[in-house]
Amino acid sequence: MANKLIAFVGNPNVGKSVLFNKLTGQYSVVSNYSGTSVDVTRGTIKIDGTDYQAVDTPGVYSLMPLSEDEQVTRDLIIREKPSVIVQVCDIKNIERSLHLFFELAMFKIPMIMVLNMYDEAVHSGIKINGYQLEKILQVPVIMTAATLGYGLEKIIKKIPQAATTPFDIVYSEEKAVSCVDEVLKDKIPYSRAISVYLLCGDKGISNYIPDNLKNFIQTDCLKKININADSFNSRLFNDRNNAIKRITGNAKIVKHKNKFEFLQFIGNAALNPFIGTLLLLCILYLMYEFVGVFMAGTVVDFIQTSVFENFLNPIVVNILDYIKTPDIVKDFLTGEYGLWTVAVTYAFAIIFPIITGFFLFLGLLEDSGYLPRLSVMLDRIFSFIGLNGKAVLPMILGLGCGTMAVLSARVLETRKERMIILVLLSLAVPCSAQLGIILAMLSAISYKATIIWFCCILVSILGIGKLLAYFIKGEPNNLIIELPNIRIPSLLNIFSKIKMRLEWYLKEIVPLFVIATAFLFFIDKIHLLEKIEKLLSPVIVYFLGLPIETTSTFIMGFLRRDYGASGIYVMAQNGLLTHTQVLITAVVITLFIPCLAQSLIVIKEYGVRIAAVVFAAVTAYAVLFGGLLKFLLKFVNI
Repeated sequence: MANKLIAFVGNPNVGKSVLFNKLTGQYSVVSNYSGTSVDVTRGTIKIDGTDYQAVDTPGVYSLMPLSEDEQVTRDLIIREKPSVIVQVCDIKNIERSLHLFFELAMFKIPMIMVLNMYDEAVHSGIKINGYQLEKILQVPVIMTAATLGYGLEKIIKKIPQAATTPFDIVYSEEKAVSCVDEVLKDKIPYSRAISVYLLCGDKGISNYIPDNLKNFIQTDCLKKININADSFNSRLFNDRNNAIKRITGNAKIVKHKNKFEFLQFIGNAALNPFIGTLLLLCILYLMYEFVGVFMAGTVVDFIQTSVFENFLNPIVVNILDYIKTPDIVKDFLTGEYGLWTVAVTYAFAIIFPIITGFFLFLGLLEDSGYLPRLSVMLDRIFSFIGLNGKAVLPMILGLGCGTMAVLSARVLETRKERMIILVLLSLAVPCSAQLGIILAMLSAISYKATIIWFCCILVSILGIGKLLAYFIKGEPNNLIIELPNIRIPSLLNIFSKIKMRLEWYLKEIVPLFVIATAFLFFIDKIHLLEKIEKLLSPVIVYFLGLPIETTSTFIMGFLRRDYGASGIYVMAQNGLLTHTQVLITAVVITLFIPCLAQSLIVIKEYGVRIAAVVFAAVTAYAVLFGGLLKFLLKFVNI
C-alpha cells in the first residue's frame, strides 16, 4: 500500500458508513471534499500495528456522475489514488452491486468485496456462495453483518490481501474503448476507466486528460468511431448485465419465494396513506410522552430538584463559603447568572436528559428503516411547499440540532429547495433540547396548549413554505429514494450513536453554555442587560404581553436556543409566567432567530448577505406572530 489510503465505496443504504465507523472508531472526522458541498468522512484504521488512512465516500450507484455525490466519489478515486478499495454491498441486491464492481474494476486498484447485511439475507431466505464468488472475481469476499459486529475482524485481515480482479468484460464496443485507451495508456493513470467515461459522455472526465491529447482523441478516435454516447451507455449496461447474470448463476445465489413477514408487512403499511398517517401520529404521541413528559418532566424534575438543588448546589455554596471566596467570584459561580447555578445546572439537569431521550428515539427510527418511508409518506405535503420527501432528513435532524440540519440540506439537489429548507430550519424547527423543554412546559398546562403550539408551528411552516415556493424561482426534483428493509433496531448500534452524539454535546455545546452565562453575567454587571430590557420593553411587555424578565431568555435563546428555553422553563416553574404567557413565549422562542452556532453555519454555507436577510425576516415574523397570537387568545377568551 503505497499511500496507505483505503477507500470505502458502495451503493446507498448498504451499511457502508456503519462498517467504516466501527472500523475507525473515534478517529473519524467529517469534512467537505475540495470544491464541493458534499461531505466525506475520514478516519484511521490500525492494521498489524500500522495506522492507515481511510475515507468513507458518499453512497453511489455508478461513477458516471449524474449527481454531486457520484462526481465526488469518482474524483476522489482519480485524485487521491487509494491503494485499496473496500466495496461494501447489500448481499440481498448483489446484482446491483456488481454493476458498481465492474466500474471500480476498470481502475485496476486492489479491491475486497464486503457482502454486508448477511443476517437480513439469511432471514429473507437468500443464500450466496461467497467462496465461489471469490473464485470467479479473484478478489477477497467477506460476509458481514455490520450492526451485529459480525465479520469486522475479517475485513482488517483481508485488506492486506486485496487484489486486482483479472475478470474483465470485453465490451461490444471494445474497439472504441481500445482506440481511446491506446492514446491515453502510459500517459495518465486509470486510462481504461477514463476512456470508458469519455465515451459515456462524461464531460467532467476531460479534466483529467492532457490538453495536447484532447484534440488528438477528438479527431483520431471520436470522429472516426462516430459513436453516440446514449447508444454506448446502453450497450455497456447490457454487456455488464449479461456478465452479472453468468456470475450470479455460477455463484449459486438462491432467493426463496417470498413468505409472509411481519416486518415487511409493517414496512408496506407505513407507506399506506391511511395506516401510515395513523402510524406517524402514534410515533409522534410516543415521542411526546417519552421525551416531553417522562424525560423532560419526571427525569428532569428528579435531577434538578433532588440532585442539584437539594444536594450539589448546597455543597458548592458551602465550599465557597468555607474557602472565603470573594463575593464577586461567588456571584460569578452561584449567582443569578452563575456558571454553576445556570450553565452547569441547565446543561446537565435540564438539557442533558432531554437530548438523551430524543437521541434514543431518533436512533430507533434510524435503525428501523422508518425514516425513508416517512420521506415517501410526506412527499406530497412537502411538494406543496416546493420540496420533496428528501426534506424530511434535514427537518428530522433539525429536531436534533439545527447546525447538523443546515449541513444536511446539501442532500437537496436544487438551490430553490435548499433556500426554502434554510428558512424553515431557521424559523420553525426547534432542536431536541428546546423541543423537550417546550413540551414539558406545555404539558404542565394542558394538552390544548400543546395542540395550539403545534398548530402555530405547522401553519408557519406551510404558510411561509408556500410563499417561498411561489417567489423563489426554480423547480423541485421528484423524489427518488431507496427503501431499506424494516428491521429490529440493534440496541448496541443505537447506544453507540447516542454515545457519539452525547460526546458531541459535551465537547461542543456545554462550553457554549459556559460562555453564554459568562456573557450574561458580564452585561448584567455593567447594567447593559437592564438597558436592553428597557429598549425592548415596548415589544416584550406591550406588544407580546410578557414580563420584562423574558428579555434575557431571548438573548440566551440566540446564544443557544435550548438555553433560552431553559430560562423560560425555570420562570414557568417559579410561577413568573401565566399559562397564556407560557404559550406565547413558547411559540415566539420556537420561531425566533436560530442559535449562534447554527447562525455561523448558515453564514458559512450561504454567505453574510443571505444570512442577514433570513435572520431579520425570521425575527420580525416571530414577534409579529406572537403579537397576533396574544390578540387571538384574548379575543376568543382562551
